[in-house]
Amino acid sequence: MAKTAELAKRVELHPNGVRIHLERLEEAGLVARVRLQGARGRPAHAWMVAPDARPGGREPRAYRDVARWLARSLNARRMSLRGLEQTGREVGRELAPSGCAPSVEAIEQVLAALGFAPYVQSRDQERMTICLGNCPYRDAARENQAAICALHKGVTRGLLDILAPDAKLERFVPRDPASAGCMIGLRLRAAR
Repeated sequence: MAKTAELAKRVELHPNGVRIHLERLEEAGLVARVRLQGARGRPAHAWMVAPDARPGGREPRAYRDVARWLARSLNARRMSLRGLEQTGREVGRELAPSGCAPSVEAIEQVLAALGFAPYVQSRDQERMTICLGNCPYRDAARENQAAICALHKGVTRGLLDILAPDAKLERFVPRDPASAGCMIGLRLRAAR
């Protein structure tokens, strides 16, 4: 996720011109806009690849093969799943957009941008269950599901660290990556 001004600087164009292009990409369903909290004046926005983007009419395949090869090379018997989860947690913290108000909804937005198609299955004042309707890691998970799911569990913890520090990961239930449906159970506040 990047702010309009950051993107303009990268491509060495004026932010107003870049904003017009981003709005056209948004209309085409290729990027999604997120309003950032706390900015004075014109509302600040950040942009990310839309979760259902299909450039050229096809699902993006960037890094799919290398992810499969890396997953195949990770031998769960030699590599600690706990270590993979810790790496994922660091990645999750990096993925958390800056400037967003902390909330579990922000986590849903990041998971959607990553292609998980999340939806809230249940929610009350103390707990929330998010179901993932898609597994963007399915090809890699077929090679080594334990490693990929440990990494993803860590990513979820890292997102929570930044975006919902009061929430705790209570359950992370992997499912068959071909049919998705993994469950993320959150405790929203400490039980009384």
